Amino acid sequence: MSAKFEISNWKFSSFLKNKKNKFEKNGIFNVLTQNDMDEAYKTISSWDNYFPTPLISLNKLSKELKLNKIFYKDESKRFHLKSFKALGGAYAVEKVTKGNKNIVISTATAGNHGRSVAWGSKKLELKCKIFISEYVSEFRAQAMRNFGADVIRVNGNYDNSLKECIKKSKENNWQIVQDVAWLDYKLVPKLTMAGYSVMMKEISEQIKNQKISHIILQAGVGGMAAAMVAGIAKYLDNVPKIIVVEPENAACVMESIKTGKIEKISIKKESIMGGMSCDKVSLLPWEILKNSISYCVTVPDNFISKTVKFLANGQFSNEKIIGGECSTPGIISLISLNNDAKIKREINLNETSNILLFGCEGDADEELYQKLLTE
Repeated sequence: MSAKFEISNWKFSSFLKNKKNKFEKNGIFNVLTQNDMDEAYKTISSWDNYFPTPLISLNKLSKELKLNKIFYKDESKRFHLKSFKALGGAYAVEKVTKGNKNIVISTATAGNHGRSVAWGSKKLELKCKIFISEYVSEFRAQAMRNFGADVIRVNGNYDNSLKECIKKSKENNWQIVQDVAWLDYKLVPKLTMAGYSVMMKEISEQIKNQKISHIILQAGVGGMAAAMVAGIAKYLDNVPKIIVVEPENAACVMESIKTGKIEKISIKKESIMGGMSCDKVSLLPWEILKNSISYCVTVPDNFISKTVKFLANGQFSNEKIIGGECSTPGIISLISLNNDAKIKREINLNETSNILLFGCEGDADEELYQKLLTE
């Protein structure tokens, strides 16, 4: 059965044009400065075992969709953590502790951010407390323990684990290293975003003189998406159409774009894409995303398993790619948008288009990855 036959009926769940779209570099740099991004690259590129992760051509998929090129940033090879999150949490730990070995680090996580924080803490010989919800797999929990972290499981969802993390950290004077910002907590999330921006620095050098026409960005609380937008402002010569993709049951960015202010949504069912199943966009990312996004799209979980298999089997590319659940929505949304003739025309997808997608993670949760491969 061909990939073409399998993907021709894929559909997105909802689509929204941002009527307030206006890409303004100065406004973006007011949130995440060029110096912030320069310092992150200088620091992270000096770490042991640093190298730019591959930018892979999904040449078979681009041919099927009649698009010029599809670039896929493969974060499965980011250090040994198998996720772009390795760039954020570990960098924030290093910067916020400034060599003080007596600080205890804490965070709440759905998995990959916690692994990065645990790794960063271990490198600096710091104690680390990580709070996880009941939905985080034991495999992910053990991956954090392997770096010496004390993992505390909390009943309920991610929001419950974050509340417990904040409560215990205040009681014990622990340093929270969180990728979510709130009114009196912005420095650490900004450091995390600066770490993520290293990806766009690498991409700008990997694409050379080619122009990106569309970029599709996964969003949970919005940190990675906002960091990539800041990276576009700093490193790219042109501004592509910026599309944010979310799970259909966790569209906190889309709902906020609709009203023009941060909206907290009710998640009735958790997505397989656990790292993206968030009920509220973070404050700092929102300041960047609210005007920079061109379009929002949501996708169902239905096509995740097939996308994982197609990547692994080499049906989208000459290369066989290990892409976890949160690496799939960019591909799913691109296929779905391309399948809709009206939307395809509106967003100007055609044979000259060069699309940039993000493979946010590899088999960071090996048990879930194997399950998706065999479904």
